[in-house]
Amino acid sequence: MADEGDYRPLKPVVDNTGRAVRVVPSSRLPLDDEHNREEIGRMAEFGRLGYSELEAQRVIHPGMAQPKLMNAFRELRTKLYQLAGDRDNFVLLITAVAPASGASFVALNLGAAIALDESKTALVVDCNIYDPSLQRLLPVEPDFGLVEYLENISLETKDIIYSTGIRRLRMIPAGARQQQGSEFFTSGRMRRFISELRSRYRDRYIIIDAPPIGASADARILAELSDYVMLVVPHGQVTAEQIQSSVDAIAPQKLAGIIFNT
Repeated sequence: MADEGDYRPLKPVVDNTGRAVRVVPSSRLPLDDEHNREEIGRMAEFGRLGYSELEAQRVIHPGMAQPKLMNAFRELRTKLYQLAGDRDNFVLLITAVAPASGASFVALNLGAAIALDESKTALVVDCNIYDPSLQRLLPVEPDFGLVEYLENISLETKDIIYSTGIRRLRMIPAGARQQQGSEFFTSGRMRRFISELRSRYRDRYIIIDAPPIGASADARILAELSDYVMLVVPHGQVTAEQIQSSVDAIAPQKLAGIIFNT
């Protein structure tokens, strides 16, 4: 059972079949490593997505007819583990050279790949607050997201973490769509938020889905709060100069790699 003190109970909703479902956002992992695996196994889950639903959402899963894509993300996961070395977890920023490059697709599936590991969990944070896309995966309409959390000090982190229907994968949605020009990520509350996610969930890997680094200052601000940055390049759609400019905007010690998305 999940620790009922660790999340805000949300109102029941009705899915597209008319059945009521219960929302159970997240359970907190204990700080004692000895119990982490057992606790992860008991994490509250609801509305588990079937293989056909995962296929429709373009999410990797063990039942894929052609597992090449899944294996590619598992290999990426392994390389990131190796890069992290002795770290308990890491904060990874996924950004792109240009809009519609597939950064959200990479962020979601890397989270799913980490969640395949039964000893670990993943949390995907949608920080693309002007053009959010990951919320489509949630089986409910969230009451709160990151924007509401940053604007309302009465909200706690547990209030904005949601189950996704994928075992061991949680999500923080972007929240209310914002107008360009709003400042959110330079605040002390945002820094404390990332710090809490990093320290409170020791076996939870945090993946930030950010706007394109060439189109918004937000990605560069968020990169400062992250351990690593992964750059997504749409194959054949951008110039070498655009790629180089994006690489130059990332601190060399933080650039974990470049993914060419075909």
